[in-house]
Amino acid sequence: MDRDAHQLAGPLTVAPRAVARVAVVGGGWAGLAAAVAGVGAGAQVTLFEMAPQLGGRAREVAVDGLPLDNGQHILIGAYRRTLALMRQVGAAPEQLLLRRPLALVYPDGHGLQLPPGAAIPAFVRAVLAYRGWGWRDRAALLLAAGRWGASGFACGERTTVAELTRGLTPRVRTDLIDPLCVAALNTPAERASGRVFLRVLRDALFSGPGSADLLLPRASLGALLPAPAEAWLRQQGAVLRLGHRVQALAAAGTGWQVDGEPFDAVVLAAPPREAARLAQPLAPAWAARAEAFDYEPIVTVYLRCPGARLPLPMMALHDGPGAPAQFIFDLGTLCPGRGTEGVLAMVVSGAREWVARGLEATGQAALAQALAAFGPGSFPSVPTVLRCLAEKRATFLCTPGLDRPPAAVAPGLWAAGDHVQGPYPATLEGAVMAGEAA
Repeated sequence: MDRDAHQLAGPLTVAPRAVARVAVVGGGWAGLAAAVAGVGAGAQVTLFEMAPQLGGRAREVAVDGLPLDNGQHILIGAYRRTLALMRQVGAAPEQLLLRRPLALVYPDGHGLQLPPGAAIPAFVRAVLAYRGWGWRDRAALLLAAGRWGASGFACGERTTVAELTRGLTPRVRTDLIDPLCVAALNTPAERASGRVFLRVLRDALFSGPGSADLLLPRASLGALLPAPAEAWLRQQGAVLRLGHRVQALAAAGTGWQVDGEPFDAVVLAAPPREAARLAQPLAPAWAARAEAFDYEPIVTVYLRCPGARLPLPMMALHDGPGAPAQFIFDLGTLCPGRGTEGVLAMVVSGAREWVARGLEATGQAALAQALAAFGPGSFPSVPTVLRCLAEKRATFLCTPGLDRPPAAVAPGLWAAGDHVQGPYPATLEGAVMAGEAA
């Protein structure tokens, strides 16, 4: 263009780029992560959630007027994306989470307690200091950990945790491996993926100082992310439609329609079966993979015992045929001032058999387990069962060679959730990572 022509045409201009309209279907932790990331990328986000509240399978519930949760969730120091997301929406992890070095301590005082410091020396010191183990127990675990590290924390795709740890002594498997496995994968060691278990061990225990720290909620799950994320999203102009179950997705040119409303892209952050229902007419092969999961429930037994105080805010328990729980939490210590003084939460992971027995039987068995574990006279009053809550599809069974669906469903349609392909089992960190990636 010559000078005269440029003067006639006026200054060069660029048409403004249209703002992308993105629908997020599902308001659990994956959906919230996706919505926040979408807003951060400059999109106009509309979030659909079928329930009247956000949070999905990690949410606050009211129990006799107390702000409790549908289950006890533990975060760890390695949950870097979750912690960053909390900070982004105005939730302060330093105030909302009690950070403690990893301690799996039983009522008799025995247990693994990681000291501060570099990961490998801290682990070695903790194993050598384990009260109740003999030299064979300690040596077997240290040698196995060395082999796992030398292999890059990898094993055969079809290897179970039980097979992976067969060389350990029965005491080490009972005291450490089994509770770690069921806590991280919600799958019994006999059926759990050894490959995923090793990935969890690597990132939690051996990825740097503080990665294995326990981050115990000092507030309800709703206060950790769902409530601050909801306020942040509304402040940023996102549209939140709670109590809206999406009925259908439909391709529309280069975009999509959600119940007839047009969007440029959709993040399908609903639970696997709900996602499969919506995706089936569009991507039947993907939907079949999402629908094929087997699930494992988690039961939380809330006990009320006025004046009760545990030696630690979280303690391990030995489970067995008549003892359902693997962990117990002192909510009065963790959440002072919320009316939870004297409330204890017992967690039953891998709870399929106990759900079959019924919640009343599970609650009574957990109560008897607590009384037996801590011994006569340990409680200032007689504990009673406050409530039993069951999350029947808490997590997918994390078995060897599990076929998890990919994040890509169709052009412009992405899946997010702890169930999509990824390195971790069903965890909050896995959900957040999947939401941000989508």
